[in-house]
Amino acid sequence: MARGKALDDEILTDSTYYIPLALAKPNHGYGVMQDIEFFSKGTVVIGPASLYTILKKLQNAELIKLVADEERRKTYGLTPKGKNILQKDIQRRKMMVEHGLRVLKQLEAGGE
Repeated sequence: MARGKALDDEILTDSTYYIPLALAKPNHGYGVMQDIEFFSKGTVVIGPASLYTILKKLQNAELIKLVADEERRKTYGLTPKGKNILQKDIQRRKMMVEHGLRVLKQLEAGGE
């Protein structure tokens, strides 16, 4: 799947998943980066340049919106469309984990 196509198909990549997850409550850029590190237990780190590029893409796709623009801090929040897509993607990922657990069980049992 092409990188730009994922949002068109309403499928979130790992980065575009963690950012809306961190915006379940309004949050600013640095807070988003901290939340992503916390949620992922440090396995996903998004730097400022990538973060603001993705925030712009998510805004253009109308998944997030600017809720406050203070002098030195912008605060973002999810749109209804963003909430819907995030909920769908959480369900999709949940199903992927369930499939993976079944296969893992087979592998551990020595099955083919």
